[in-house]
Amino acid sequence: MNRYLFVSFILLATVLLASCGGKSKKGVFTPTSSGRAYELLVVVDMDVWERPAGRALYNVLDTDVPGLPQSERSFRIMYTSPENYDMTLKLIRNIIVVDINKEQYTQPKFKSAKDVYAYPQSIFTIQAPDEASFEDYVTQHAQVIIDFFTRAEMNRQMMVLEHEHSDLVSKTVREMFGCDVWVPGELTSTKRGENFFWAGTNTATGDRNFVIYSYPYTDTDTFTKEYFVHKRDSVMKVNIPGAQEGMYMATDSLMTDVRPITVQDKYALEARGLWRVKGDFMGGPYVSHARVDEVNHRVVVAEIFVYSPDGMKRNLVRQMEASLYTLKLPDKLAEETAAAAPAPEAEVEQK
Repeated sequence: MNRYLFVSFILLATVLLASCGGKSKKGVFTPTSSGRAYELLVVVDMDVWERPAGRALYNVLDTDVPGLPQSERSFRIMYTSPENYDMTLKLIRNIIVVDINKEQYTQPKFKSAKDVYAYPQSIFTIQAPDEASFEDYVTQHAQVIIDFFTRAEMNRQMMVLEHEHSDLVSKTVREMFGCDVWVPGELTSTKRGENFFWAGTNTATGDRNFVIYSYPYTDTDTFTKEYFVHKRDSVMKVNIPGAQEGMYMATDSLMTDVRPITVQDKYALEARGLWRVKGDFMGGPYVSHARVDEVNHRVVVAEIFVYSPDGMKRNLVRQMEASLYTLKLPDKLAEETAAAAPAPEAEVEQK
């Protein structure tokens, strides 16, 4: 009887494990994914990996992270053949499956899945009828592939921030700007200014900083590189001076790129590049999001910047960059407050 119950439990666990694979939340029997942040496994035939089709995918994944002062790769790349793609490897957090089959496909396409074998996990399958079309498709959609896994890692960091963010920073941002944001709890040093707030930390792993400031919205010309750099320099000159008179944080306009992105289903201007202290040798990477606060007719800029002269900066920047996507403007907060409010009780007519 005990043996029968034990076997039944094992069978039940196996079924539950299989059924939890496609869910976006961790089930009781779903294993935790393995691997480090921005580590990625490519499942591909070894001959294809060495030919132009495989080299095209490798070149996409091996590109530098934009906006850093030194060369750092977007991902740490591993690869394996389909024959060796066993259950151990299927637990890796980021996986690309190369599926080239002329019998099944007439044109190349992407397919993505979450938490199939482990949690959290992102699997990206690239299907194509032949190697030539695969090569062209991967080259044309390079940014899509990079953004898919970059955002997957940021989403994981946002999940961490939801439970481990600084209450002090969130409270201050609400008081000053009517917004909410999640930043790492290690950012304990703060400074207030006029429509300006800074939080930062100086640790052995690097100096991480978060800044939020606002200014009136005038017109669409506000969202240009020239306007952004001018406004950023004027704000930082007042609020983040250097160690000596005449020194202040300035934007390296030649090393700054801007692009439109979508944050919480609305337009934002992303700026990414390098900052330097005028009159000093200090500098490092930064990322900014400029968004329109429609309730108060203003632009709210949230920014992270890093100072780590002796270390690698990719993970520091990306961990902090996840905080920018957590910023909730007043209209979003109002929606959430209304949704969370209890429904009014119906009045009982008295006779």
